[in-house]
Amino acid sequence: MNGSSSTRGPLRVTDLIERHNAGATVVCRTQFDILPVDFAHRTNPFKAYIFLCQYSGAVDGVDYTFRKCYARGCPHNLCPHVSQAVLIANRYLQRDYHRLEAAGIAVEKKLFSLEEMVLKFDRQQDADDPAMALYDYVQLARDGQEIVIRPNLDFVSAVEHFDRFENKMTFLMADFAVTCQGKTHHLERCLACYPVDNEAEERQAKIELANARLDMLYQDLESAGGKAEKAFF
Repeated sequence: MNGSSSTRGPLRVTDLIERHNAGATVVCRTQFDILPVDFAHRTNPFKAYIFLCQYSGAVDGVDYTFRKCYARGCPHNLCPHVSQAVLIANRYLQRDYHRLEAAGIAVEKKLFSLEEMVLKFDRQQDADDPAMALYDYVQLARDGQEIVIRPNLDFVSAVEHFDRFENKMTFLMADFAVTCQGKTHHLERCLACYPVDNEAEERQAKIELANARLDMLYQDLESAGGKAEKAFF
């Protein structure tokens, strides 16, 4: 797909805001899934849970749907613990709600709930690895801290497990090494994904989506006084 975001359906929250600001009538609904996923990551395949929000509705009466991955959690040390991932997911989600509300788009402010799942795991918390989000570091840069972000980008194969079927996916993942006050923390973000069966139709559009999200982060960080070693898919 090589069409512009103005000629295809919205693929991100920013697209909804831009359509609304251009005068379109935007209806927005959300639905949540927490899916078990098998990730085939290099030589270390592992199981994790992904926190997905399915956005749907209509723009000037034309239906749309897209999904956004807000966090990934594991019951081991290969990514944030599940009890921490739900906090991270809800922080990013609440920020998107604030952006939609500020633009004048009504949306019910539901959140991810992990109460039953958390009971299956210990509630470990690592004081040296708080539930920080990327925009927290942007704010620290704005407050005068020296912040440097170095992204490592990768296409990661995975299998999502639904109740009655499996879905082979490719995730466009970013591992952000964020240096602040002499310490480096790693924050992972899923910037886009597409079904393997639809790779020919969706790959380029999702690369453009991931790169747009990266570009927005770099611009926000640099305008706040931070530094980014820019990389794109």
